[in-house]
Amino acid sequence: MTDAYRTLAGRGDARFEVQGSEFIGYASPAATVDEAEAFVAEVRERHADATHNVPCYRVRVESGGPGSGHMLREYQSDDGEPTGSAGKPALNVLQQRDVENAVVVVTRYYGGTNLGVGGLARAYSRAVKDALDAAGVVEQRPQERLTVAVDYDDSGTVRGILESADCEFDADYGENVAFEVTVAREDADGLRERLADATSGRADLQ
Repeated sequence: MTDAYRTLAGRGDARFEVQGSEFIGYASPAATVDEAEAFVAEVRERHADATHNVPCYRVRVESGGPGSGHMLREYQSDDGEPTGSAGKPALNVLQQRDVENAVVVVTRYYGGTNLGVGGLARAYSRAVKDALDAAGVVEQRPQERLTVAVDYDDSGTVRGILESADCEFDADYGENVAFEVTVAREDADGLRERLADATSGRADLQ
């Protein structure tokens, strides 16, 4: 559990007004930088008429090969707001709440009153906080995916092991039976050993 991290349970959004300006915060889980960028593009397309769409994200990326650890890719942009008034305060909320693999975009429709750098920072921070609250924060362990292919004779044994393990799986019944399994990385080796022992090595583990 030492490598567990906090992330979002799902998508969430929140909106409010400050002196006529409307702020809408959108939050989403994002397992990769590509997923984060795609979410940013989705919100920008949805609100192409907005005055600003301010993005920020923190995403885990592998620092090397499997098992070599990870680093955090962090990104923020003011999207035309005064420097330091939007993107940085938004990202600070993700940092303070220690949330990873998450992306937030705050949409602003200008209401005619300038809020100043301090007012903007408070509004963008609030939008991120409210969106995170709406999405919900959960603790997650790094996951690993594996494929288990067996003949029909062994499929019941394998399914029984998977049902008793702390994992998620889908079964595809074709010429043989292929199980697509998602399991916590720290439990993956033990699960492989159980499956290999139970099938006397007949299971094809990828």
